[in-house]
Amino acid sequence: MVIPDWKEQEWNPEKPDSYAGIFHFNFWRFGEWVDVIVDDRLPTVNNQLIYCHSNSKNEFWCALVEKAYAKLAGCYQALDGGNTADALVDFTGGVSEPIDLTEGDLATDEAKRNQLFERVLKVHSRGGLISASIKAVTAADMETRLACGLVKGHAYAITDVRKVRLGHGLLSFFKSEKLDMIRLRNPWGEREWTGPWSDTSEEWQKVSKSEREKMGVTVQDDGEFWMTFEDMCRYFTDIIKCRLINTSYLSIHKTWEEARLHGAWTRHEDPQQNRSGGCINHKDTFFQNPQYIFEVKKPEDEVLISIQQRPKRSTRREGKGENLAIGFDIYKVEENRQYRMHSLQHKAASSIYINSRSVFLRTELPEGRYVIIPTTFEPGHTGEFLLRVFTDVPSNCRELRLDEPPRTCWSSLCGYPQQVTQVHVLGAAGLKDSPAGANSYVIIKCEGEKVRSAVQRGTATPEYNVKGIFYRKKLAQPITVQVWNHRVLKDEFLGQVHLKSGPEDLQDLHTLHLQDRSSRQPSDLPGIVAVRVLCSASLTAV
Repeated sequence: MVIPDWKEQEWNPEKPDSYAGIFHFNFWRFGEWVDVIVDDRLPTVNNQLIYCHSNSKNEFWCALVEKAYAKLAGCYQALDGGNTADALVDFTGGVSEPIDLTEGDLATDEAKRNQLFERVLKVHSRGGLISASIKAVTAADMETRLACGLVKGHAYAITDVRKVRLGHGLLSFFKSEKLDMIRLRNPWGEREWTGPWSDTSEEWQKVSKSEREKMGVTVQDDGEFWMTFEDMCRYFTDIIKCRLINTSYLSIHKTWEEARLHGAWTRHEDPQQNRSGGCINHKDTFFQNPQYIFEVKKPEDEVLISIQQRPKRSTRREGKGENLAIGFDIYKVEENRQYRMHSLQHKAASSIYINSRSVFLRTELPEGRYVIIPTTFEPGHTGEFLLRVFTDVPSNCRELRLDEPPRTCWSSLCGYPQQVTQVHVLGAAGLKDSPAGANSYVIIKCEGEKVRSAVQRGTATPEYNVKGIFYRKKLAQPITVQVWNHRVLKDEFLGQVHLKSGPEDLQDLHTLHLQDRSSRQPSDLPGIVAVRVLCSASLTAV
């Protein structure tokens, strides 16, 4: 809560001696709530508040909040032209998601528009904050008023989102005709939208008096107005949704599991210790960046990822370029990976790169293990960051610190890996027939370690797309890939292949006939399996 214990801080005319002239405010910064204390001295000219003020002459809470936020930023000037997404996060502790309304043709694509409206409605109904704006391309564009009454460059607050019932009396309930509508407020507290559904618009005759009262429709130039969501998508260029991520186990709504990790981009002459490699454009140094591994444990899950950098300066007196251009890539990796990535794998998702304090991505990912690589756009830039990963079930998110298996006092006795082998089982074909098709899965075995794929149901040509990585000490022992049919009582063995790969196998694709577990010929069992193998004597090759 931004204003903690507000009743105790409020002026009480019955207890004037308890008033101390100081106020506490809380803002969320870099993973924690920061207590900011200010006094009640506010900047004025001719006895009038200069900046934020209320219509009521004896109400000062907004001016006091502004003063506390300016103190946190360094000065009032630091708030001028600030980033709305950052401010929403500072006031809520949520994660901000920017949406470009000019993409996807939302004004004419009703299906996409309805989908976005439902998401905006859900964020609003669960206490999130939402802002909308019309992009000002040039400095001259700033605060330009359009013919429809809207102003460019203003961060309009969305104060209500609802489906409005059209019609009067009982007829309105039987017709069940509803309109997607948004209420917005101009931060100036004046100058409103003049198009359809504005304060004096004749469209309001389509809505019953009781519905208008429920919506709080007023006819005054107070900066607050209603418009249809369709018109909003037509005139506005950007929306910022600040979602309050629900992590409470007691909630009736969807809850999320949060992993929160602090990290840093640091520069070092030794490539193995350098952690500021820049984006994927810099292939020689990209994998030197910090790396974080997490797991998706459902067949498919929505994953929310936010990265926030710590500003290098607490004030913008010297300009507005303190934010680094940051972003992140997500790669699907081997199911048993424990060490850092050193070569490109399948890119599952990627954020934008922008010089904003925070970058957010919402994506759907299939079951498996993934590595997040947060980076600055250019190599050599340094700074701290906070990574937040939200999943439906715990993701076991953690940093990968080691490049290869560590040498210990037992290495001389038990041996140390001589080779790294990545096995990628792509799929199979011609598996043993069954009326409903096989419910098959594969197990990759190497020196006592196993990697198992998800079950592919009802098909004789499954696509497993599963990887395992093995640091091998006994090169004479083959790697085994087994195919099984999942059954209720006991799983059925469908066949296996042995891989005797050497360092010469680099991205070789093998199509192998399944064998049974005896010494019979490969043709004894139906089916083939496609396997790609990568081997190297360098343990940091994969």
